[in-house]
Amino acid sequence: MSLRKSSHQTSADTLNGDGKPPINRSRSSSELYDLTCKVMLIGDSGVGKTCFLVQFKDNAFLAGSFIATVGIDFRNKVVVLDGVKVKLQIWDTAGQERFRSVTHAYYRDAQALLLLYDITSKTSFDNIRAWLTEIHEYAQQNVVIMLLGNKADMTGERVIKREEGEKLAREYGVPFIETSAKTGINVELAFMAVAKELKHRSVNQPNEPKFQIHEYIESQKKKSSCCGFV
Repeated sequence: MSLRKSSHQTSADTLNGDGKPPINRSRSSSELYDLTCKVMLIGDSGVGKTCFLVQFKDNAFLAGSFIATVGIDFRNKVVVLDGVKVKLQIWDTAGQERFRSVTHAYYRDAQALLLLYDITSKTSFDNIRAWLTEIHEYAQQNVVIMLLGNKADMTGERVIKREEGEKLAREYGVPFIETSAKTGINVELAFMAVAKELKHRSVNQPNEPKFQIHEYIESQKKKSSCCGFV
Protein backbone atom coordinates (compact mmCIF):
# COMPACT_ATOMS: atom_id res chain seq x y z
CA MET A 1 0.00 0.00 0.00
CA SER A 2 1.56 3.28 -1.03
CA LEU A 3 0.76 6.97 -0.93
CA ARG A 4 1.54 8.56 -4.27
CA LYS A 5 0.14 10.47 -7.22
CA SER A 6 -0.41 9.29 -10.76
CA SER A 7 -1.87 10.76 -13.93
CA HIS A 8 -2.67 7.42 -15.56
CA GLN A 9 -6.12 6.88 -14.05
CA THR A 10 -9.10 8.40 -15.85
CA SER A 11 -12.12 9.87 -14.12
CA ALA A 12 -14.36 7.26 -15.78
CA ASP A 13 -13.05 4.70 -13.29
CA THR A 14 -13.54 6.88 -10.22
CA LEU A 15 -16.36 6.38 -7.70
CA ASN A 16 -17.36 8.09 -4.51
CA GLY A 17 -18.14 5.90 -1.51
CA ASP A 18 -21.81 6.08 -2.48
CA GLY A 19 -21.15 4.81 -6.00
CA LYS A 20 -21.60 8.22 -7.63
CA PRO A 21 -19.00 10.14 -9.64
CA PRO A 22 -17.18 12.97 -7.83
CA ILE A 23 -18.74 16.43 -7.99
CA ASN A 24 -17.02 19.69 -8.96
CA ARG A 25 -13.60 18.17 -9.47
CA SER A 26 -11.25 19.46 -12.15
CA ARG A 27 -9.90 17.13 -14.79
CA SER A 28 -6.43 17.29 -13.28
CA SER A 29 -7.60 16.37 -9.77
CA SER A 30 -9.78 13.52 -11.03
CA GLU A 31 -6.75 11.90 -12.68
CA LEU A 32 -4.80 11.76 -9.41
CA TYR A 33 -4.95 9.26 -6.59
CA ASP A 34 -3.63 9.42 -3.06
CA LEU A 35 -3.29 5.80 -2.09
CA THR A 36 -2.63 2.52 -3.92
CA CYS A 37 -3.87 -0.78 -2.54
CA LYS A 38 -3.35 -4.28 -3.92
CA VAL A 39 -6.36 -6.59 -3.65
CA MET A 40 -6.34 -10.23 -4.75
CA LEU A 41 -9.30 -12.39 -5.71
CA ILE A 42 -8.69 -16.01 -4.80
CA GLY A 43 -10.68 -19.23 -4.68
CA ASP A 44 -11.37 -22.33 -6.75
CA SER A 45 -11.67 -22.15 -10.52
CA GLY A 46 -15.24 -21.41 -11.60
CA VAL A 47 -16.43 -19.58 -8.48
CA GLY A 48 -16.82 -16.36 -10.49
CA LYS A 49 -13.72 -14.33 -9.66
CA THR A 50 -13.34 -12.82 -13.14
CA CYS A 51 -17.06 -12.02 -13.37
CA PHE A 52 -16.86 -10.50 -9.90
CA LEU A 53 -14.04 -8.21 -10.99
CA VAL A 54 -15.73 -7.21 -14.26
CA GLN A 55 -18.98 -6.42 -12.43
CA PHE A 56 -17.14 -4.05 -10.10
CA LYS A 57 -14.91 -2.51 -12.75
CA ASP A 58 -17.39 -2.15 -15.62
CA ASN A 59 -20.83 -2.78 -14.07
CA ALA A 60 -21.23 -5.64 -16.53
CA PHE A 61 -21.71 -9.40 -16.39
CA LEU A 62 -19.76 -11.85 -18.51
CA ALA A 63 -22.62 -14.00 -19.74
CA GLY A 64 -22.03 -17.43 -21.28
CA SER A 65 -18.88 -19.51 -21.19
CA PHE A 66 -15.43 -17.98 -21.29
CA ILE A 67 -11.84 -19.13 -20.94
CA ALA A 68 -10.67 -19.56 -17.35
CA THR A 69 -8.04 -17.15 -16.11
CA VAL A 70 -4.52 -18.36 -16.90
CA GLY A 71 -2.00 -17.42 -14.23
CA ILE A 72 -2.91 -13.93 -13.05
CA ASP A 73 -4.38 -10.71 -14.44
CA PHE A 74 -5.25 -7.33 -12.93
CA ARG A 75 -7.34 -4.20 -13.41
CA ASN A 76 -7.37 -0.82 -11.69
CA LYS A 77 -10.23 1.21 -10.29
CA VAL A 78 -10.18 4.38 -8.18
CA VAL A 79 -12.74 4.95 -5.43
CA VAL A 80 -13.14 8.10 -3.34
CA LEU A 81 -13.50 7.62 0.41
CA ASP A 82 -13.90 10.68 2.63
CA GLY A 83 -12.05 12.80 0.10
CA VAL A 84 -9.19 10.32 -0.28
CA LYS A 85 -8.74 8.77 -3.72
CA VAL A 86 -7.85 5.11 -3.34
CA LYS A 87 -6.56 3.24 -6.36
CA LEU A 88 -7.47 -0.43 -6.09
CA GLN A 89 -5.13 -2.64 -8.06
CA ILE A 90 -7.25 -5.80 -8.27
CA TRP A 91 -5.54 -9.06 -9.14
CA ASP A 92 -7.62 -11.88 -10.61
CA THR A 93 -5.96 -15.23 -9.99
CA ALA A 94 -6.34 -18.66 -11.57
CA GLY A 95 -7.91 -21.20 -9.23
CA GLN A 96 -6.43 -24.30 -10.84
CA GLU A 97 -3.83 -26.19 -8.84
CA ARG A 98 -1.21 -25.96 -11.60
CA PHE A 99 -1.12 -22.15 -11.28
CA ARG A 100 -0.79 -22.04 -7.47
CA SER A 101 2.98 -21.57 -7.53
CA VAL A 102 2.48 -18.51 -9.72
CA THR A 103 -0.17 -16.91 -7.52
CA HIS A 104 1.72 -17.63 -4.30
CA ALA A 105 4.37 -15.14 -5.38
CA TYR A 106 1.77 -12.36 -5.38
CA TYR A 107 0.42 -12.98 -1.87
CA ARG A 108 3.20 -11.13 -0.06
CA ASP A 109 2.42 -7.77 -1.64
CA ALA A 110 -1.37 -8.00 -1.23
CA GLN A 111 -3.03 -5.80 1.40
CA ALA A 112 -6.41 -7.50 1.00
CA LEU A 113 -7.63 -10.91 -0.13
CA LEU A 114 -11.19 -11.58 -1.25
CA LEU A 115 -11.72 -15.33 -0.90
CA LEU A 116 -14.64 -16.60 -2.99
CA TYR A 117 -16.62 -19.82 -3.05
CA ASP A 118 -19.65 -20.76 -5.12
CA ILE A 119 -22.85 -21.32 -3.09
CA THR A 120 -23.87 -23.98 -5.64
CA SER A 121 -20.59 -25.91 -5.25
CA LYS A 122 -19.87 -27.85 -2.06
CA THR A 123 -16.33 -28.56 -3.26
CA SER A 124 -15.48 -24.87 -3.57
CA PHE A 125 -16.77 -24.29 -0.04
CA ASP A 126 -14.96 -27.31 1.40
CA ASN A 127 -11.72 -26.01 -0.12
CA ILE A 128 -11.94 -22.68 1.73
CA ARG A 129 -9.98 -24.07 4.68
CA ALA A 130 -7.15 -25.06 2.34
CA TRP A 131 -7.16 -21.57 0.82
CA LEU A 132 -7.01 -20.03 4.29
CA THR A 133 -4.06 -22.26 5.12
CA GLU A 134 -2.27 -20.96 2.01
CA ILE A 135 -3.09 -17.39 3.02
CA HIS A 136 -1.55 -17.83 6.47
CA GLU A 137 1.53 -19.41 4.89
CA TYR A 138 2.20 -16.93 2.09
CA ALA A 139 0.38 -13.64 2.85
CA GLN A 140 1.26 -10.77 5.17
CA GLN A 141 0.31 -11.31 8.78
CA ASN A 142 -2.02 -8.28 8.86
CA VAL A 143 -3.63 -8.84 5.45
CA VAL A 144 -7.34 -8.02 5.25
CA ILE A 145 -9.32 -11.17 4.47
CA MET A 146 -12.98 -11.31 3.44
CA LEU A 147 -14.99 -14.47 2.72
CA LEU A 148 -17.52 -14.19 -0.10
CA GLY A 149 -20.25 -16.67 -1.03
CA ASN A 150 -20.71 -15.87 -4.72
CA LYS A 151 -23.58 -16.68 -7.13
CA ALA A 152 -26.19 -15.78 -4.51
CA ASP A 153 -28.68 -15.19 -7.35
CA MET A 154 -28.78 -18.96 -8.04
CA THR A 155 -31.11 -19.74 -5.16
CA GLY A 156 -32.61 -22.80 -6.84
CA GLU A 157 -29.19 -24.47 -7.09
CA ARG A 158 -27.88 -23.48 -3.65
CA VAL A 159 -26.13 -26.23 -1.71
CA ILE A 160 -24.30 -24.08 0.86
CA LYS A 161 -26.54 -22.27 3.33
CA ARG A 162 -25.76 -18.69 4.25
CA GLU A 163 -25.43 -19.81 7.87
CA GLU A 164 -22.61 -22.18 6.91
CA GLY A 165 -20.65 -19.34 5.37
CA GLU A 166 -21.28 -17.15 8.41
CA LYS A 167 -20.16 -19.92 10.77
CA LEU A 168 -16.91 -20.51 8.87
CA ALA A 169 -16.18 -16.79 8.76
CA ARG A 170 -16.71 -16.48 12.52
CA GLU A 171 -14.37 -19.42 13.08
CA TYR A 172 -11.57 -17.59 11.28
CA GLY A 173 -12.54 -14.13 12.47
CA VAL A 174 -13.12 -12.68 9.01
CA PRO A 175 -16.06 -10.69 7.59
CA PHE A 176 -18.52 -12.52 5.34
CA ILE A 177 -20.91 -11.47 2.58
CA GLU A 178 -22.94 -13.36 0.00
CA THR A 179 -22.57 -11.76 -3.43
CA SER A 180 -23.71 -12.08 -7.01
CA ALA A 181 -21.41 -11.15 -9.87
CA LYS A 182 -24.44 -11.47 -12.16
CA THR A 183 -26.80 -9.05 -10.43
CA GLY A 184 -24.11 -6.99 -8.67
CA ILE A 185 -25.50 -7.62 -5.19
CA ASN A 186 -22.89 -6.72 -2.55
CA VAL A 187 -20.05 -6.64 -5.10
CA GLU A 188 -19.30 -2.97 -4.56
CA LEU A 189 -19.80 -3.38 -0.81
CA ALA A 190 -17.03 -5.99 -0.66
CA PHE A 191 -14.51 -3.75 -2.41
CA MET A 192 -15.58 -0.61 -0.57
CA ALA A 193 -15.26 -2.33 2.80
CA VAL A 194 -11.67 -3.44 2.22
CA ALA A 195 -10.80 -0.07 0.65
CA LYS A 196 -12.12 1.73 3.75
CA GLU A 197 -10.17 -0.59 6.03
CA LEU A 198 -6.93 -0.04 4.10
CA LYS A 199 -7.49 3.70 3.86
CA HIS A 200 -8.00 3.98 7.61
CA ARG A 201 -4.87 1.95 8.27
CA SER A 202 -2.84 4.27 6.06
CA VAL A 203 -4.15 7.70 7.02
CA ASN A 204 -5.72 7.10 10.43
CA GLN A 205 -5.48 10.14 12.72
CA PRO A 206 -4.69 9.73 16.44
CA ASN A 207 -8.11 10.92 17.56
CA GLU A 208 -10.01 9.10 14.82
CA PRO A 209 -11.87 5.97 15.97
CA LYS A 210 -10.64 2.66 14.57
CA PHE A 211 -12.56 1.50 11.52
CA GLN A 212 -14.56 -1.66 12.26
CA ILE A 213 -14.97 -3.56 9.00
CA HIS A 214 -17.44 -6.08 10.45
CA GLU A 215 -19.68 -3.32 11.77
CA TYR A 216 -19.48 -1.39 8.50
CA ILE A 217 -20.51 -4.43 6.46
CA GLU A 218 -23.42 -5.25 8.76
CA SER A 219 -24.68 -1.65 8.67
CA GLN A 220 -24.52 -1.57 4.87
CA LYS A 221 -26.23 -4.96 4.56
CA LYS A 222 -29.07 -3.70 6.75
CA LYS A 223 -29.46 -0.65 4.49
CA SER A 224 -29.52 -2.90 1.44
CA SER A 225 -32.06 -5.28 2.97
CA CYS A 226 -34.46 -2.37 3.31
CA CYS A 227 -34.29 -2.02 -0.46
CA GLY A 228 -34.85 -5.71 -1.17
CA PHE A 229 -31.25 -6.86 -1.50
CA VAL A 230 -29.41 -9.55 0.44
